Amino acid sequence: MKSVTITRVEARDRRFPLREGAGSDAVHSGAEYAFAVTRLATDAGIEGSGITLTLGNGNRLVCDAIEQLGRALSGCEIEETMAGFGALTRRLADDPALRWLGPHKGVVHLALASLVNACFDLWAKTRGVPLWRLLLDLTPEQVVALLDLSYVEDELDAAGALAILREHLPTRAAREAVLRAGYPGYDTSVGWFQFEDERVRENARQALARGFRALKLKVGSKDESRDLRRAALLRDVAGAGCRLMFDVNQQWTLEQARRMCARLREVDPYWIEEPTHPDDVAAHALLAREIAPVKIALGEHVPNRVMFKNFVQAGAVHFAQPDCTRLAGVSEFLTVSLLARKRGLPVAPHVGDMGQIHQHLVLFNHVALGCEALFLEHIPHLREYFVHPASIEGGVYRTPMEPGLSCDLKEEPS
Repeated sequence: MKSVTITRVEARDRRFPLREGAGSDAVHSGAEYAFAVTRLATDAGIEGSGITLTLGNGNRLVCDAIEQLGRALSGCEIEETMAGFGALTRRLADDPALRWLGPHKGVVHLALASLVNACFDLWAKTRGVPLWRLLLDLTPEQVVALLDLSYVEDELDAAGALAILREHLPTRAAREAVLRAGYPGYDTSVGWFQFEDERVRENARQALARGFRALKLKVGSKDESRDLRRAALLRDVAGAGCRLMFDVNQQWTLEQARRMCARLREVDPYWIEEPTHPDDVAAHALLAREIAPVKIALGEHVPNRVMFKNFVQAGAVHFAQPDCTRLAGVSEFLTVSLLARKRGLPVAPHVGDMGQIHQHLVLFNHVALGCEALFLEHIPHLREYFVHPASIEGGVYRTPMEPGLSCDLKEEPS
C-alpha cells in the first residue's frame, strides 16, 4: 500500500446563510450554519477533509484550536497513524496546554472532531473506498485500536468492544442488504421553530409525499399551548402510521418536562428529544421513569463518551444520538455506538454534518454491530455546498460510493 504522509494541516472558517426560519429552534433564531474545516495536505497530492458544526459565532475559535492541535499530525504517515489511532486521539485530547479548556468538551473537543474526521477521510481516500467500506473491511482488533476507551472501562473495555464486534461477524451477510436498499431517513425540516402553522402543515404533506414516514417538530416555546397545538396539527396531517418526534432543545425545567411530556403523550410521540438541561443526568433518569412509555432521545449536547456512559448507566436515555461533529469525531462516535449497543439502545445520530458522514456510520453500525436500521436524520440546508451531497430517494439515504467521508466542500467563489 502506497505511503501517504501529512505535510500540512490548515483550518478554514466556512459559513453558510440559511433561508428564513430554517434551522430555528427554541434557542437559536439565527440564519447561519458554519463548519470549522480541517484540510490535510499530503506528499501524494491526496487531501483529507474534516468538519465540525458551529452556528457561526465562535467558528474562528475552533479553527484556531484546529491549527494548534493539528501541529502534532504534520509528518505523520496515515496508515501508521490510524493503526494506533485511539492512543493518538487520547494524547491530543489530553494536550496539557489545552486540556484545561475542556476537558473533552467545548472548543478544543470540537477542533478534535474536525481533525479526527479529516484523518478518517484521508485514510479512506488513500485506500480508494468510502468510509463505510473501509470500516467494514477492518478486523475487530483494528476497529478497537481506533478507540480511546479511557474513563469508560467500567462499562466498556477493549475486551468488551471486541466481543460485540466478534459476536456479529458471522451474521453480517444477513444485514448487508441495507447497502443495496439504502438506509431510512426522517425529516427534521418539517417543523422548524419559526415556521408558521400552515407552513408546518404543508411541509409535512410534502415530506410524506417524498416517502418519509418519520417527522420531527421543534417545541420548547414559552407558550405551552403553541407546542401542543402544533403537535396535534402535525399528528393530524401525518396520520397514525407516521412516527413523530418532538425536540425541546433543552428548554424545559424538570417540572415543565413532567407536565409537557404528559400532555404530548396524547399525540403518541416516538420520542421527546433533549427535554431538559443536557448535563442533568439525574433529571433525565427521573423523567424517563415517570413519563414511560414515552421515551427520551439525546446526544446533540452530550459532548463525550464519559457523559454518554453516565446517561446510559442511569437509564436516562432510550435513543442515543451521537454526532461525529460534536463528539471527538468518527472514533468517539464508534465508542458511543458500542456503549449503546451493549445496553441494547437504538442509535439515531444527530447530524451536525447534514448527514454526510453519518450516512456511512449508520451502515457500519447496522452491518458490523447489529444495530437496528432505525432511521437517520435528514437536513438538506447545506446540500448545495457539498461536492458529493447525500442522496435521498423515497425517504431513504442511498449508499455513497465515492472515496472518503462525503464531507468535501465546494471551493468558495472567488
